[in-house]
Amino acid sequence: MAVVEAKNLSKIFGKNIGQSIKMLDQGMTKEEILKKTGNTVGVNRASFSVEEGEIFVIMGLSGSGKSTLVRLVNRLIDPSEGSILIDGKELATLDKKALRQVRREKLGMVFQQFALFPHRTILQNAGFGLEVQGVDKAEREKRAEESLKLVGLGDYMHQKPGQLSGGMQQRVGLARALANDPKVLLMDEAFSALDPLIRKEMQDELIDLQSTMKKTIIFITHDLDEALRLGDRIALMKDGVIVQIGTPEEILMNPANDYVEKFVEDVDRSKILTASHIMKRPETINIDKHGPRAALERMRKEGISSILVVDEKRRLQGYVTADDASEARKKEVSDIKKILKTDILKVAPDTPMQEIFSMIYDTPIPIAVVGDDNRLNGIIVRGAVLAALANDGEVNMDA
Repeated sequence: MAVVEAKNLSKIFGKNIGQSIKMLDQGMTKEEILKKTGNTVGVNRASFSVEEGEIFVIMGLSGSGKSTLVRLVNRLIDPSEGSILIDGKELATLDKKALRQVRREKLGMVFQQFALFPHRTILQNAGFGLEVQGVDKAEREKRAEESLKLVGLGDYMHQKPGQLSGGMQQRVGLARALANDPKVLLMDEAFSALDPLIRKEMQDELIDLQSTMKKTIIFITHDLDEALRLGDRIALMKDGVIVQIGTPEEILMNPANDYVEKFVEDVDRSKILTASHIMKRPETINIDKHGPRAALERMRKEGISSILVVDEKRRLQGYVTADDASEARKKEVSDIKKILKTDILKVAPDTPMQEIFSMIYDTPIPIAVVGDDNRLNGIIVRGAVLAALANDGEVNMDA
């Protein structure tokens, strides 16, 4: 079951909301509804689910509805229609007391502005949410200290916010949210106010933390590079509508419409794609079954000048060239092992294409993609790398 689930969620600001809802039913746009009613469509029929342990990024330009959507998730504002469920509980049905309990126990929030109390220590700031909940001082200090250590601020707990850099202050905000041990962490443009270098450091910090915390995170951003870097999946918004939901690779390689395609056209694909996305099926022979003649015949048939050699469990043993196989046939050599070469470049399936790009020009043969136990998954040829870098959203695996 999804931890967070939105169903047909809409938010309209203004009067006579029912009229605007009917206009949405008729397929009218945000601009048309504004002209006819004066109402603003913040979110338009948004539906999505977030799985446990997932970083789900909601992104879009200013005015796309992303911040409104995250405020619907914790019911800081009420939806005009639709529903939002946290762990299967419908927030709209909860009274104020029950809603406060869900927010305290299930939801943590990290904002763009640090919102720290300047007169309180870092430890006191990190424990503020627990203080509001009535947790006793010893327990909240213990949990606040643990969360500060988690974000690398254990040595600064007795300092004041004004003594810390912007990035460190944002870490305090993150520690404050983590101290409550929320089921879902909502991060609204959390790193947007930081300098580019510090921002990247915070992104790295979040990725490192997530590898151990496995929190369910909804992250709001207007920065596509940040979304691609952090998100397990991304929901791209325009005019209150979610126009596409997918993994970074799906959005880059299969944009849903012209808007998404235009949005991602300048992205450096080499930073996103990995070996698994550009590898092709390799031609192979078996080291225990095939000799130089069989290798040469396979290469002639496929129009290739070298072929990979595997064992019966498809573990990579090396490769054979057409020249060596032809020479072995003339000398009536039947053992493929005698002409086997092992100086083949190997990469893991998750190796970034950016690393592969520099390697492919230094080897006359394809690069082998191997998984666990040296098992051959595929090969990468130069043409596939160049095709993947082309800005057409397609990868030619047969290049």
